[in-house]
Amino acid sequence: MSELDMDFLLGAEDDEGRGRRSRRPTRREMRKRRRRRNRGRFIAPLLALIVLVGIVGGGGYFGYQWLSGALVPKDFTGQGRGDVVIEIKPGQSASDVALELERQGVVASARAFTNAIASAGKSGALHPGHYTMRKGMSAANAVALLDSGNRLVERVTLEEGLRLSVTLEKLAEQTGRPLKEFQAASKRPRDLDLPRYARGGLEGYAFPAQYEIQPKTKPQDVLVAMVERFKETADKVGLEEGSKSLGFSPGQMVIIASIVQAEAGRQEDMPKIARVIYNRLGRKPAMKLEMDSTTMYGLGKYGTAATIEETKSTSKYNTYRWPGLPPGPIANPGEEALEAALNPTDGPWLYFVATDPKSNVTKFATTEAERQALLAEYRRNGG
Repeated sequence: MSELDMDFLLGAEDDEGRGRRSRRPTRREMRKRRRRRNRGRFIAPLLALIVLVGIVGGGGYFGYQWLSGALVPKDFTGQGRGDVVIEIKPGQSASDVALELERQGVVASARAFTNAIASAGKSGALHPGHYTMRKGMSAANAVALLDSGNRLVERVTLEEGLRLSVTLEKLAEQTGRPLKEFQAASKRPRDLDLPRYARGGLEGYAFPAQYEIQPKTKPQDVLVAMVERFKETADKVGLEEGSKSLGFSPGQMVIIASIVQAEAGRQEDMPKIARVIYNRLGRKPAMKLEMDSTTMYGLGKYGTAATIEETKSTSKYNTYRWPGLPPGPIANPGEEALEAALNPTDGPWLYFVATDPKSNVTKFATTEAERQALLAEYRRNGG
């Protein structure tokens, strides 16, 4: 019997979809159902396989990311900021330097630096010396800054109380630069960023300190750094506010500090010497300062005791001849002298005498008779 006859006997649904009784599926329908079931059995494992591949693939991606992070060391980008001095000591390897750079925050990791210096072919080209680096810089930029041409020279130390002329000589001597280059730079005050109250003069504002100077640094830049150091110290000690409270300008306070620096043999005597200056200036009528240090400066000489002939000089720095303060500083005062000028010791003294030149002991007097007694002691001690 054909499938058509079988459909007729079983009673197919009429055109309106109503069947007289339930019928068995035809062979064709059964084959279709089996094919659908087979497709389902195939698709389910396929979908599971796709999901599994996705999981494994995702894990592989994140694993790759983790592995890349482990293999590629941390590194900063850019030139960095702020200054830090790094010393390469004789015998140190690139690995030793890398650890120090990481410790001081110059590079993000020692591994990044060793990779960068190996790539540049400079692992064996590091030279001992001091280098100015920056914190947070890329390893490649750190390698570039450690070129031997960027080494700092030996530290230049400038003592308190040096005159500008001597300061320039020491700078030339210790850096190997011609003296005339420093002298020329000192005569261009507009290029030195001096404070307004300096009135264009570098004397008193080339701050005495220890400086590290790179070989390629210009003399002008060295002097600018010294002026900057002065301004930092002036802010630290409150120069402008303190001067105003004492009735002087900041420029006058630097002059007073320079005299204190030149006259004091010991730091502990500085506040008393400052008091003598204020007491003499505050007298009515004002007393002349009669300071040997200012008089000798005006004559271009050195010494702690001016002769009678030298006190007759017409120089404006001759405080035996002219009342008030000299026209400018006579040396470069240090922080202690500035502090003493701003914070003089209370006392009635009008005189002081270095009674023992060997020990630098200074004694103070209020009356002329006391002063004469101190001068006699000075002479007994070989002064």
